[in-house]
Amino acid sequence: MTRPTTFRPTYLEIDLEAIRSNIQSLQKKLCEGTTIIPVVKANAYGHGAIEVVKYLEKHGLHFFAVATPDEAVELREAGSKSDILVLGHSPHHFVPYAVEQGIHLTAHSLEWLQQLSSEEKPSLHVKLDTGMGRIGLANDKEVLEAVELLSENPNWDFAGIYTHFAKADEERNPHFEEQLKRFKKWLSLFPQKPRFIHAANSAAAIQHPDAAFTAVRFGISMYGLAPSSWMQEATDFPYRPAMRLVTELVHVKQLPAGGTIGYGATYTCEEPEWIGTLPIGYADGFLRGLKPLNVLIEDEKAPIVGKICMDQTMIKLSKAFKVGTKVVLLGSNGVHTIPAEEWAEHLQTISYEICCQLSYRVPRIYPLSDK
Repeated sequence: MTRPTTFRPTYLEIDLEAIRSNIQSLQKKLCEGTTIIPVVKANAYGHGAIEVVKYLEKHGLHFFAVATPDEAVELREAGSKSDILVLGHSPHHFVPYAVEQGIHLTAHSLEWLQQLSSEEKPSLHVKLDTGMGRIGLANDKEVLEAVELLSENPNWDFAGIYTHFAKADEERNPHFEEQLKRFKKWLSLFPQKPRFIHAANSAAAIQHPDAAFTAVRFGISMYGLAPSSWMQEATDFPYRPAMRLVTELVHVKQLPAGGTIGYGATYTCEEPEWIGTLPIGYADGFLRGLKPLNVLIEDEKAPIVGKICMDQTMIKLSKAFKVGTKVVLLGSNGVHTIPAEEWAEHLQTISYEICCQLSYRVPRIYPLSDK
């Protein structure tokens, strides 16, 4: 087992085999030859991009997507030789480095394409805004002008074309249908088709095989989380979560009836109570709003009491557990499970944000990274 040097007993355990299993489950749904592009932006949704990429490269995946140029550079500097696509904006002064390092860039506007030197030789993926409203060519005129620019600049490698669905994680709906129709229409305007045609994100890849084209971008569900609560219930995809947040008791004491806990003294013991302290807090991404949810200790659930502090959290115990007893805050302990969706529902957000908010202070460990 490879583990970062750390003296604090709080860590994220990442099951790399779960990630690979989710990819294998998606492969069974796709036509043979469809390229799966694992999305490892935002530090692989909090799972650790470098280790995830290294593991997946060992198992035959060699094209990854990130959000920013710096994320692509991080992977290159870590030794990755795979193709990397930057999904977001790249400034033009990044283009020479991208060409040198074999990094694919998103051509997201006519202006961006027009400012690209005809002498440069980048690999480009043209982004089409079919209804998301973020970046991309947004009408027939822009698409046709992009077609002309590509034909006039043979040095440019037209490697891909793509879009992104706004409502693919819902039941099939008119907005999704319109986006798919518009993408197919604009795709037909390109006389030469690129190697990678990708429209499907996790949600579309799982439930809309007609949106797969030649490649799919596999993001949130690669890490074992459903794109939406509707998909969690409505689809049969075997989501296998890859993340487990673990810490341990560092202090145990019994407070008398009337004893108070934490900032603002918001919790008062109604009777003598055993209280445990955990070395984790909101600076780690264990947010104050998670009170009064439970954590898992041995085969029991223990409620959070008092306000979650920046670095520490208190829980109510059923007995005097020993200092050093493991506590699971997110994931399974073999008896109970606290899914990311539970945190998300309580915080009125989505599971993506739960994974991404877990901070750099929490080391990631990878039991399978050496296999």
